[in-house]
Amino acid sequence: MSTSSSNAGVHSWPRQLQLPGQVAAPDGPIDMRMMYVMHHAFRRDLDLFSAAVRNTPVAERATWALLGERWELFAEALHEHHTIEDDGVWPALEQLGTAEDVATLAAMEAEHGEMEPLLEGCAAGFRRLAAHADEDARAALAVRVCAARESLRRHLAHEETDAIAIIQRLLSAEDWARIEEEHAPPVRLRKAVRLVPWAAYGVPREVLDRVFSEPGGRGFRVIWRLTRRRFARRHARAFRFA
Repeated sequence: MSTSSSNAGVHSWPRQLQLPGQVAAPDGPIDMRMMYVMHHAFRRDLDLFSAAVRNTPVAERATWALLGERWELFAEALHEHHTIEDDGVWPALEQLGTAEDVATLAAMEAEHGEMEPLLEGCAAGFRRLAAHADEDARAALAVRVCAARESLRRHLAHEETDAIAIIQRLLSAEDWARIEEEHAPPVRLRKAVRLVPWAAYGVPREVLDRVFSEPGGRGFRVIWRLTRRRFARRHARAFRFA
């Protein structure tokens, strides 16, 4: 490729999002806006869960039940996010990358595996506190949530600095779209009603406008408008002590 054509390609690359807490946003041909919106939601929730578990009185069983429901939503979204990467993104990159790239991708998958038992341990803690006013269970849950938060923070920073740089170097926008089509499960209405307001909560409006401008984004904008207030009320109730 000639220098002039290479420079033309660089100038046509999308402007990457940089959201609060995000460590890096490597340049490249793929618009990673949805990846960064999801990372923002994961970081946001774990910060809130960490504060809520420390501060919510153990007798507030209704609040613990709401926190448990929110944890289930968070864990479902995170598990699906990791599954798409493990089954679709990393294997595609391993076929194209260097030995160093492959080592980075193996570390990504291992980090996913390390988080799974932490997520289930936290879920069990929330279930326990929704049923019983148990100070020991709250103390144990605080330790688990803190461990999950620190593990995910390290993983997201690693992904944003190293793995996404590999994605941008090795894949085209068309490659990325094909991987998403093949490995991302369809977003049915019932699922969208739960995930859209969750992912969008706390994201600046100008960022949401970009997200909703994607193909198919108009429907998500409608769902967000119809569900955001109800979601905000439940959010405030769940994290009232955070």
